[in-house]
Amino acid sequence: MAAKKLKASRFLVLFLFVSTLVFSGCGGSTPAKPAEKPLKLTLYCGLMEDHMAKAIQEFQKDTGIKVDAVRMSSGEVLGRIRAEKNNPKASVWWGGPADAFIAAKQEGLFEKYVSPTAAKIPAKFKDSEGYWTGIYVGYLGFSSNAKLLKEKGIPVPQTWQDLLRPELKGQVSMANPGSSGTAYTMLATIVQLMGEEKGLEYMKKLNSQIKVYQKSGTAPARMAGQGEVTVGLTFLHDGIKYQEEGMKDLVLSAPAEGTGYEIGAVAIIKGGPDQEAAKKWVDWALSRKGQEFGQKVGSYQFLTNPDANPPKQAEPIKNTKLIDYNLDWAGKNRSALVEKWNKAIK
Repeated sequence: MAAKKLKASRFLVLFLFVSTLVFSGCGGSTPAKPAEKPLKLTLYCGLMEDHMAKAIQEFQKDTGIKVDAVRMSSGEVLGRIRAEKNNPKASVWWGGPADAFIAAKQEGLFEKYVSPTAAKIPAKFKDSEGYWTGIYVGYLGFSSNAKLLKEKGIPVPQTWQDLLRPELKGQVSMANPGSSGTAYTMLATIVQLMGEEKGLEYMKKLNSQIKVYQKSGTAPARMAGQGEVTVGLTFLHDGIKYQEEGMKDLVLSAPAEGTGYEIGAVAIIKGGPDQEAAKKWVDWALSRKGQEFGQKVGSYQFLTNPDANPPKQAEPIKNTKLIDYNLDWAGKNRSALVEKWNKAIK
């Protein structure tokens, strides 16, 4: 009996030993692979704060990618990317007029990326080499306070020359073209419309009408709506936003001679961290959902994706007379033109 127990005990030990070898051979002792590092993204944004915050929230819900963002005017974003060229802190530039994106491309600050969705975007709304892609279009115009206009006994401005009325001295607001993409679009529009010499002379005269130059292109419309100035130079969709928010004295108009426009864009910053996450953001921003989402937070631009439904609120301005705005010229001459404007108004 003792011999049988010893034999059984030896058999059990042998079984356990063999089992260990078998499981080891099958990878049982191989350490588990570390979990993949979750994707995250840092972006610089030229859109309004509320649009940015809600879009990030939706993107994170859709993709699980954590996003940190900084909201700045286009000139500020361009300056930041230039300063960080050798050590980029962000991977995406989202929103703001494409002339600044053209300047950035010219300086080698972008990575080329052609999103699968970019095929749907018409050629006139994107870089031919894939360095930036348009997400919306906005028309430049006047946001005026009807109550103040009535008090001054002047009609709603309908031409660029109307801004030079003596009654509007110190009652016009625009942003600084050096910091604001909106204001630079206005400067480039005037120069393209009138020629450089006459255009800069016009800007010099307009300077005497300006109450204060703002940092952001959206601020003049808000100031007009609040009665701080009579006329604000801004993109018309920003004026619509403030009308929707209850600024009932705000009235919108566009110059009869024609006006310029922006193509708001998105691009990937060269050498930025988390390039995989950056591509996913671009894909989302170009998608129907990504483009239509702005309407939920009061962004009423026209959209570049043909599958996306444009905001109904923008219907009244869809027939605005536009000039043949040379976006490429505006982008390549941005720094030089801002410097000429600075000298003209001084």
